[in-house]
Amino acid sequence: MDHKPKSIREISLKYEKLSTLINRVDLAHLWQAHDEQSQRKSPGVDKVTKELYAEHLMSNLENLVDRMKRFEYIPLPVKRVYIPKFNGKLRPLGLPSYEDRLVQKVMADILIELYEPRFLDCSYGFRPGRSAHDVIRYIDSTVMHQGVNYVLEADIKGFFDNLDQDWLMKFLQHDISDKNFLRYIKRFLKAGIMDEGQILESDKGAPQGGLISPILSNVYLHYVLDLWVEKVVKRRTKGRVYYCRFADDFLLMTQRKDDAENIMEWLKERFNQFGLELAEDKTRILPFGRFSKTKDKFDFLGFTFVNGKTRTGSYRVAIISSRKKLKVKRLAVKEWLKKRINQPMVETLKLINLKLQGHYNYYGINGNMKAIVGFMWCVHRMTLLMLRRRGQKRPMTKQRFAELWDRFIKPPRITKTIWQY
Repeated sequence: MDHKPKSIREISLKYEKLSTLINRVDLAHLWQAHDEQSQRKSPGVDKVTKELYAEHLMSNLENLVDRMKRFEYIPLPVKRVYIPKFNGKLRPLGLPSYEDRLVQKVMADILIELYEPRFLDCSYGFRPGRSAHDVIRYIDSTVMHQGVNYVLEADIKGFFDNLDQDWLMKFLQHDISDKNFLRYIKRFLKAGIMDEGQILESDKGAPQGGLISPILSNVYLHYVLDLWVEKVVKRRTKGRVYYCRFADDFLLMTQRKDDAENIMEWLKERFNQFGLELAEDKTRILPFGRFSKTKDKFDFLGFTFVNGKTRTGSYRVAIISSRKKLKVKRLAVKEWLKKRINQPMVETLKLINLKLQGHYNYYGINGNMKAIVGFMWCVHRMTLLMLRRRGQKRPMTKQRFAELWDRFIKPPRITKTIWQY
């Protein structure tokens, strides 16, 4: 007889509510979470690194499990640091303590297994086996073949900071009956933020920088948006409606303009019920599709979607790198090269190759070759200028640099197939 315990996913498919989840936050899973932690992560308020925690790993983990069983484990406030952005502003970043990262990792894995069978196909972000390219592919196919005439481009104002914690707990209680598991989620939500030595309350939003935040946000929007669009909105509209979401970015495509206008008003009312708000300056309805005679375009997930044509004059959705994203990336490369000015040239070129390959892996989709080649040449030019500023005895010539570039830098290539017809 097979006594192997059933997986959470199997149980989730069979039962409406799951219990005894906290028992899976055990020594073995916490050890695995420790192994998966990056050595490069900056410490939180506890100043504990992976290396330091590993000095007495077994006793530390046993102590952690014991405290959790006695409910004496209390998550520490998240350390807030600020990362400079290229527009001069600062981006807040949350750094959880080391043990909090371990517990959140195990609990996040449990929640992912629980909710994967329950989430709808329209959501793509932070889900196993799904990516932004799947969304791009879906939008392209839908506009090309489903008679889309209008796009509702919407944005949630400060979603991760304004998520209503009480509603989140109600959503979780709909699927989880383990009160102890829910108790620890609430503790993470209420742990607070350490900002320049001052502890701030976290009475709304998801844990900043927390490993559990992505799955919690997906649960929240599953109930607030995904189910609502599928079960309510699509039944109230006159024409067909298509919807997709990646994390807190979502898009609605309609056949009729009045449907898009009604949905926008319904969205405002819906969000108001759950502590959210539409960003008015980033929300709009635009004509788009095969029969649109306008030059309107929209950005989504780093790409710009444009009504275009093939070489034979047939309609085609042109999907190219967003100018806004490219500007940010160029500034990032410029700042990075400034810091590399005195570093070994060959090492710098090898790192540039890795960064460019990462760029091609995301932006290298069908029809976007011109943009990724243009970005490569931009990096080429900035790198040459940086090397010429080094003040070497033997100035870098264009010919010598071209030889080095060809030696270390792989050429741009299409890495993702978006077209399916």
